[in-house]
Amino acid sequence: MGREEEEEEEEGGKGLVSKKAEKKEAVKAEKAMRRRQHEGGSFAHASRSSEADPLAEKYGEMPLSYAQSKEVTGWRWTEVESLVEELKGEEVLIRGWVQTIRAVGKNTAFLVLRSLGYTVQCVVAVAPELVSRQMVKFAAGLNKESVVDVQGVVTVPFLPIKSTTQEVEVQVRKIFCISKAVPNLPFNIEDAARSEKEIKEAKLAGETLVSVGQDIRLNNRVLDLRTPANLRISDIKSQISIVRDYDFGLTIHRAFAIIAISWSFPTKAFHFDWIEMLVLFLSSEGFVMIHTPKIIASSSEGGSTVFEVNYLGQRACLAQSPQLHTQMTICAGLRRVFESGAVCRAEDSYTRRHLCQFAGLDVEMEIKEHYFEYLRKTLKLTFQEGVQMLKEAGIEVDPLGDLNTESERKLGQLVLEKFSSTIVVKLVPDFVLLDLGEEIISGGQRIHDPDFLTARAEASGIDVKKISAYIDAFRYGAPPHGGFGAGLERLVMLFCALNNIRKTSLYPRDPRRLVP
Repeated sequence: MGREEEEEEEEGGKGLVSKKAEKKEAVKAEKAMRRRQHEGGSFAHASRSSEADPLAEKYGEMPLSYAQSKEVTGWRWTEVESLVEELKGEEVLIRGWVQTIRAVGKNTAFLVLRSLGYTVQCVVAVAPELVSRQMVKFAAGLNKESVVDVQGVVTVPFLPIKSTTQEVEVQVRKIFCISKAVPNLPFNIEDAARSEKEIKEAKLAGETLVSVGQDIRLNNRVLDLRTPANLRISDIKSQISIVRDYDFGLTIHRAFAIIAISWSFPTKAFHFDWIEMLVLFLSSEGFVMIHTPKIIASSSEGGSTVFEVNYLGQRACLAQSPQLHTQMTICAGLRRVFESGAVCRAEDSYTRRHLCQFAGLDVEMEIKEHYFEYLRKTLKLTFQEGVQMLKEAGIEVDPLGDLNTESERKLGQLVLEKFSSTIVVKLVPDFVLLDLGEEIISGGQRIHDPDFLTARAEASGIDVKKISAYIDAFRYGAPPHGGFGAGLERLVMLFCALNNIRKTSLYPRDPRRLVP
């Protein structure tokens, strides 16, 4: 997931074409984009007045580098649904989509922030040494559906607020735009959130309310999924799926849980109910099970490892990964999602660890500050450190390319000899989890800036027009996010110390095998 593996065939098949040139172009595009982002200083305050503001560091549009995963700061984040009267007088830090904006003169602006269907009113009011007029102007000029971070104090208004789910307000002290939405959205979330009953009752009363048709909803599904009703439908579907999977005891859930827990507990702990443990863990961490399309319009990862199919007269592909749709689902407002299902890749390379179809587990989640924390000490190497270790061992590798199978195995041996560790996380900057040199998990933080994403896609030779729906999802406000993918068969192969991945598949599919 997230990268194409380059390796020579191990059993006489045809080797994959090198993509070093594409990777170099991608690196150049990334560096150019970063230079453009940092021109003019750390902040891009497009909405500010030219007048100097002593409170300028309390608001503005943040560069993409701000959203990069970093060390834990100790900030205490509060979810919108947790904003209650008991927090009165406390300072909170929240993130959400700007649903509505209302300016009252030059000194006050009201913003409604939404997250996971919950809403809260934020008040930006001029106050000496706290909030300036320029800050109010910046807040009032935000585009709807932009993603913002707000730091402020919780207050309880004298009159109850009827337009939000939360009955408190947040007196804003700092506000930063993390992802700017386009000014003209296909439709307003408030309009899409209205029920047919509301529209009919309004019509009978002689009023006219905007109704969003089904076609425009489905053509802009990411926005449509942000409505409270659709978010609840996703929850219900997830719960039904989890119950179904638990009742039937799907092998993939059991296998992933066994392997994951075995890394943390002694072997004798195998009497635990692994399915229940996995489901309880994901549920307790706020993950929602989703089911994404397996027939898509174009390649989901680029390159030639894609199966083309005839979709009722249209050219289509079998999904190489659900990543595009898991990312879009994060953009739609679900904070954490996961999916387990078939993954198809036209791997024209006959090796011991590759299949053309395998069972995959993919996880995607919003990132506030950092990827994750380990429950125990895990060795982490930068890609450059790994390259240096190989170089010292007499193996030359491309510092801008991926490691092939032989190099990964050699690195695993070197790590074992030097650090006495069989598990290593390789930071490239995406993370790749290796076990004795075999890749078992790969992923990292995604690009959530549409312009940067477009530049990277073009540099990788991807037809941007074919993934326009995916890129457009990031134009409507997208939170920083990341994820990873793992293949069940490879995990089982390593867990059972088998010498070939085909031994872990019931009916393996590889370049030479289509039956039985």
